[in-house]
Parts: sequence; structure tokens; C-alpha cells
Amino acid sequence: MEENYYDILGVSKGASDDEIKSAYRKLAKQYHPDLFAGKPEAEKKQAEEKFKKINHAYQVLSDPQKKSNYDQFGSEDGPSFQGGGGGFSGGFGDFGDIFSNIFSGFGSSRTSSRTNSARPGDDIQIRCTIDFQDSVMGVNQDLKFRRKETCKACNGSGAKDSSSIKTCSRCGGSGVVRVKQNTIFGQMMSESPCPDCKGKGKIITEFCKECSGKGFTTNIRTVHAKIPAGINDGQTMAYRGDGDCGTNGAPNGNLIILINVKAHPLFVRRGYDVNYEMPISFVTATLGGDISIPTPYGPMKYKIPEGTQTGTVFKIKGKGMKYLGKEYYGDLNVTVKVVTPSKLTKTQKEALNSFQTSLSPSQEESIKRFGDYLK
Repeated sequence: MEENYYDILGVSKGASDDEIKSAYRKLAKQYHPDLFAGKPEAEKKQAEEKFKKINHAYQVLSDPQKKSNYDQFGSEDGPSFQGGGGGFSGGFGDFGDIFSNIFSGFGSSRTSSRTNSARPGDDIQIRCTIDFQDSVMGVNQDLKFRRKETCKACNGSGAKDSSSIKTCSRCGGSGVVRVKQNTIFGQMMSESPCPDCKGKGKIITEFCKECSGKGFTTNIRTVHAKIPAGINDGQTMAYRGDGDCGTNGAPNGNLIILINVKAHPLFVRRGYDVNYEMPISFVTATLGGDISIPTPYGPMKYKIPEGTQTGTVFKIKGKGMKYLGKEYYGDLNVTVKVVTPSKLTKTQKEALNSFQTSLSPSQEESIKRFGDYLK
């Protein structure tokens, strides 16, 4: 099923000409091919197809006759059209001042914006794996990564020297050539990158020996990463300007560090709280007493109250994870598990039976209540 032209531009069917034009300008800027030149091929192709659809939708909805046909018959060519309303064979047509206005911010002219525009460098993402304890206290790590840097020998031009750079004679330095195409809408002009200079407008006669004409070199660098206390698994740290170099004076990309925190054998993080399950003896649970318990900041003394039951949760304030950038901490939640002794001797069994006999009903109230259901 073909996409609705109004949906493609993100406007309602009753939108005014100005609203349609404004929506088109915004989307054309967002999906213009120049912005995806350095992206992976699949992403570049997807943006190109989106750009084609946006242009075709606007071509129809900005033309009163085609818009009227489309609104009435679902096709810009009217009721007798047999070829389907969404074909994109042929060019986009020449949108004149619309394109020159939209992309004036990307270069000195329409052509230069397509061929010689400044493009920001790509972001670089690296992974850093740390222990759980490092996430508690924070840690410094030296991380190595590969980065594209502007070639110092040619300053990014790719040429041996200035005399090795010539203006392309085929496109006159514009980087594009115009071609006439016959389409279902008639004869239209389209632009494509110049095949001689590959859209650069310049031809290098002798390449820089340092970068072999690429304009950049790839080097191994080290970042001294200060990983803060409280950082969580999956969070990132960004170092602005430490990514791949941009072209034609554009800024570098960013270095993104993705943090992986190893699981701890005891502690489990939940937000800024830390949880774990602690076994205690039957005697300690019954009589209570001071015991040593582990925390992310080392062991501490804790008083277990008399008659503690399995499943009781003790909350210890401020012994959880540190909040990032704040002097505030989560809590430590300790769930008690009473361990029932096994492999008892005859003497121990007799002692327990004697102890059981000595208990009054009020000392085992929950057992008594349960027994009442059986009566």
C-alpha cells in the first residue's frame, strides 16, 4: 500500500500551502544526502529513498492541479492514470529557489553545498569493562582507540602541494553535472556528482605521500578516562571533539565510552540501592545479637534483633551507590535467610525436642493460627 503524500510530509489534508512548504523545508533539510555522506551505506540508502519520497510528495501537493487530482482520485494524474501515484522514476525536477534557500546554510551555493561542504567527523565508540567495586568507588582507566586525524603534511587536502590541485574542467569546479531526463512528468533536469572529480570540484594531480590522498591519517590514541563513582552498567561517557576529524574545517566527532560493569557474586544493584541475601544461624535469628555484615564499602557491625524471621529486610541508609555528581547515596537492603541446621546428633535432637516442648502457644502464634484452619 502506497504512502499517503500528506503523511510523508507530516501534515493534515487541510494544510495550507505555507504549512506544506514549511513541512517540506524541514524534512528536506533533515534527509538531504549531504548529511549522510559519511554514514554507512544502508543508512545512506534509506535516507536517499526518504528524500525522494519527500520531494515527490511536495511536487504533487505544491501543484494546484496535481493536488486537486490527488485529493479526488488518489492520483496526481487524475482518474485515467494507470501507472500508480507513487513512482519515483526519473529526477526530482528543479525546485529553484526552494532548494537554494533550504541549503544555503550548508555551503556558499547550491552546488558547493552538495560537493565541498564541511562535514563533522564521525563519533567513535569504545567499551570499558570495570569491576563492580570500581563502579562503587570510581576508577581511572587508560583506554586506547584508533582515530582519523587531519593529515598534518597536506592539512587535509590530500595533495602533495597547492600546485597539485586543479579545478575540474568537466564541471568547472562545481562538483556536479546537469542531465536531462524524460519522466512521466515530462523532461526534467537532474544533478549528479561529476564523474571526473567525484563531486569534489577539484582534481589532484599528485597525492600527498603521508595520507595517499585521503586527507587524513589513522592513529592510535589514549584517553585517560576518569570513571565516576556510581556509574551504572550501560551508561556512557562522552569526550567532545575526541572522535574522527571533520572535513573542510568542520569539527571533530566525539569519543563515546560505553561502560560495562561486571556482575558481583553477592551485591545486586537496583537503581542506586544495593541488595543481597544474607544467611544467619537459627540461634542468631532466635536470640539476636551483633554480627558482621558486608557492604560495598567494607564490613560493618549490625545488631540483629531477637526473633528475626526469614525474609526480613534490613535497610541500611546511605550504604548503597553514590548518585552521579552528587554527595548522596542509595541504601543497602539486606534480606535475611534463616539457615535450618541439618545432620543433628542425638543429643542435639533431644535438646531441640525439649526446647520445643517448653514453648508456649503465644511464642508460636503464627503456627497456632495456621493450625486453627485445620479444625
